Amino acid sequence: MSEYDSDPTGPEEASISGARLVPHITIQAFCENAKTAQMIEQAVSDRRMNKVALTTHNGGVSAAIEIYRLNPTPNLIIIESSLAAQELIDSLDKLAGVCDASTRVVVIGHQNDVELYRKLMRFGVSEYLVMPFASTALVDTISEQFAAAGAAPIGRTIAFLSAKGGAGSSTIAHNTAWAISQTVRRDVLILDMDLPFGTAGLNYNQEPPHGLADAVFSPDVIDDVVIDRLMSKCANHVNLLTAPGTLDKDYDFEERSFEQIIEICQNNVPLVVLDLPHAWNGWIRHTLSTVDEIVVVAEPDLANLRNTKTILDKLKELRPDESEPILVLNKVGVAKRPEIAANEFGTSIDAECFAQIHFDPALFGSAANNGQMIAEVNVSHKVNEAFTRLALKTTGREMQDGVHQSGILPGLLKKLKLA
Repeated sequence: MSEYDSDPTGPEEASISGARLVPHITIQAFCENAKTAQMIEQAVSDRRMNKVALTTHNGGVSAAIEIYRLNPTPNLIIIESSLAAQELIDSLDKLAGVCDASTRVVVIGHQNDVELYRKLMRFGVSEYLVMPFASTALVDTISEQFAAAGAAPIGRTIAFLSAKGGAGSSTIAHNTAWAISQTVRRDVLILDMDLPFGTAGLNYNQEPPHGLADAVFSPDVIDDVVIDRLMSKCANHVNLLTAPGTLDKDYDFEERSFEQIIEICQNNVPLVVLDLPHAWNGWIRHTLSTVDEIVVVAEPDLANLRNTKTILDKLKELRPDESEPILVLNKVGVAKRPEIAANEFGTSIDAECFAQIHFDPALFGSAANNGQMIAEVNVSHKVNEAFTRLALKTTGREMQDGVHQSGILPGLLKKLKLA
């Protein structure tokens, strides 16, 4: 498995990856306002905070002092305070007397005061954030405090899901992965997560003896060496963890059964494509809540419209601060079939249709039967433009020339909100 950090391609690499997972830590927050508590809880829903255990309390620094007189302190304490500068310093001094030395403190204040910031930093506070600020700012702060120094950024995860069985999300996923390998020229790993009926091996003309099932059913500890042994290389920059495609066992999984495997893949490959089955259960819901990008593939009919709306509504609930799912209409233009127009489809569910893949049974049938990608069968076909656009969109390359609005500025302004 390649170490993608050793093969930089330019400044746009940051748009592919860069997030770092926060390790298992405990956080206790003491909030004077309900909106602050809500913002902190929203921050913990970020995918980078997936392993964090959060408890919120009413009251500011005085409440924290009373609790920690009798109870052990967590890894991180978040204090909201509206106290004046000297009162805050005095209260934090009392808090330090009941805290473990290893506990870190982040203060959320309402005073945009550089002198106060300097005093807090000298006092040993890890960070001072001024309200109001986005929940992502708090996530970035916690990530900076607890992510291992020099840790490699986790790879970008892109999940493909069909709105209805047979909509073709696997075909779109595999061809998009191929387009990424050719356009972005970074290593891509495809995880075929439809273990009983997955087609990644067939579509890439591969029959490896091992695959994803060996990892998820393994009684031993899974690490990057094991994953490297199980995956197969099928083209330049394209690797597979295939599905067995057999029914010799039941494929029932716990909610977090694939979590460790995906994390290992992220730590070693810059781009991970998750080919999800058309189903809804705990592990699929959990996986969708943690990925960077989601592509929902639908056909232009009423059943797909209903299912797409249901999926998008649920994803907004699961991922309130993450990017909107990307909607792709597939098999558009089937002869003699009544269809819902793309603009009407999108308007009905308040979503934009990013791409339309027109129905071409000869082209797609030839590719599937020969174990090839569309670009290998006909490199000049117009449908390849859609896969290229999707490759750029899912890897964040469309934003590489834009300005990223993170809500935090470099240096000192990173800590303080400008008036």
